[in-house]
Amino acid sequence: MSIKVGFIGTGNMGAAIIRGMAGDSNVELIGFDLNQQALESLGNECGLIAKSSPRELAAESDFIVLAVKPQHASAVLEEIAPELDKQKCLISIAAGLTIDRLKEFSENRSPVVRVMPNTPALVNAGVFAVCTEDAHLSKEQKEFAGNMFTPLGDVHFLAESQFDAFTGVIGSGPAYVFYFMEALIESGVELGLSREQSSNMVKKLFEGAAKLSIESDRHVSELREMVTSPAGTTVQALVHLDRTATRANIIDAARKSFERSIRLGKK
Repeated sequence: MSIKVGFIGTGNMGAAIIRGMAGDSNVELIGFDLNQQALESLGNECGLIAKSSPRELAAESDFIVLAVKPQHASAVLEEIAPELDKQKCLISIAAGLTIDRLKEFSENRSPVVRVMPNTPALVNAGVFAVCTEDAHLSKEQKEFAGNMFTPLGDVHFLAESQFDAFTGVIGSGPAYVFYFMEALIESGVELGLSREQSSNMVKKLFEGAAKLSIESDRHVSELREMVTSPAGTTVQALVHLDRTATRANIIDAARKSFERSIRLGKK
């Protein structure tokens, strides 16, 4: 008998997870979203079966993936609570919402798995934090919840106490990378490259540097030193970054995200 996985919310991340699971013949995918066009598109592409309400979806699902914005989570969980029980599993990718709050909103009727993804999951290169600390989760529920994200990237089982750190560094991390990419693209334009040239080159630069860091046995500090010749061009740039406290600012920026994640979890 197939496992029924229901998605409440089929936006970018929900749709990415659906596509990642679509090839599993042991899973039946169902979904609800206010965007009927998105549901229809996923139905044609992935065989997703549309439901008319979150409550109808919850009644028919073994696993319910909550893929809505955090501010909408409480209303959705209150609506579906009557259909939940200990045999069902709630999986939340709503940022900042703790397991305790999710269980409170859903009247503590089902065990909860908390997940934090990042946006490269959209191209199967994501990093996922998965928390399976809820004592009411069965072994099968824990295994299924972890395995469902593996087609989309790396899965790391973390304690919930580590989720705010994960959010500050990894969840928000793609924005930091894109911010730095933007700056390098603009520097190329300022120095005489066309915008198209600079953009293409910088994208390839990041792709190559990431690939080198993954495939090399060297620490990233050693890889940086390989480019940094004494009295050369690169060391001049790096000394300037250090003099302007760029490294410290990056560390502080990640802490700001971390602190915001903590505040969101307390609201």
